Amino acid sequence: MATSASPVTRARRRVGEALFLRVAGPDGPAARDRVHLTPGPRWFPAGSAIRRVHADSSMYIGGLRALLLQSLHPLAMAGVAGHSGYRGDPWGRLARTSTFLAFTTFGTADDAQATVDHIRVIHERVRGKAPDGRTYRASDPHLLTWVHIAEADSFLAAHQRYGRRPLDAAGCDEYVAQGARVARALGAVEVPETVAELEAAIAAYRAELEASPAALDAADFLLSEPPLGRAARAPYALLAAGAVALLPDWARTMLGRDSWGVRTFGPASGGVATRAIRWGTSANRPSRNVE
Repeated sequence: MATSASPVTRARRRVGEALFLRVAGPDGPAARDRVHLTPGPRWFPAGSAIRRVHADSSMYIGGLRALLLQSLHPLAMAGVAGHSGYRGDPWGRLARTSTFLAFTTFGTADDAQATVDHIRVIHERVRGKAPDGRTYRASDPHLLTWVHIAEADSFLAAHQRYGRRPLDAAGCDEYVAQGARVARALGAVEVPETVAELEAAIAAYRAELEASPAALDAADFLLSEPPLGRAARAPYALLAAGAVALLPDWARTMLGRDSWGVRTFGPASGGVATRAIRWGTSANRPSRNVE
């Protein structure tokens, strides 16, 4: 005779499902089933570095760090501010991003390619002028590369600091190389494939970066004005502190967030937040892919 789940297990499932629906949106359950239950070959094999990183709860911190770092490129930030609706529909934007990551990392090869093709069509429509008069287009390979390397650096940094099973040096290089496949499919051209190349690529963009008014506004929104209820703000503050602490020193300085408190307590806060997320989501892990 089967026994009912314990109160703790039921609580974990409720927390995990609430987190999942917040991140993946109302269509998340259907997308999750399609990603994990559809048979067919995948871009990346089970156990590969990109799957380990993107399945870990540290992605919550990595994603926030990536948004903060990406905002420092004024043309990329102009595109976000002008077209993404991140203030009016932040959860919708998050759901679209998480769905993209799920399909390209874990979905079938056909679904991964279809997802990339859909994003490329959207990118072709995203173009305009930044406040300084420079034109931008989301399909620009140079901007695509910046967005990609900021994500890759952030996801990997978060995994190595907060992940359950950090990668060894070869695994880190594997992660960067596998991420490069997705970036090239989106239209990026000169994409790093090792950690050393990733670090060099970030350094090469430094001269183009600045804390524009739009970037500072985005940082205030993400860190100080999150669209959350009162009960969720304290846990989110721990996650945000961990993300800021994980930024490069120069990025924290540019965003005006390089405080003693963040440097001292941010890493521990990020660890607490990641463990809490892992506790909640571990009871709702999807079954293995049907390949």
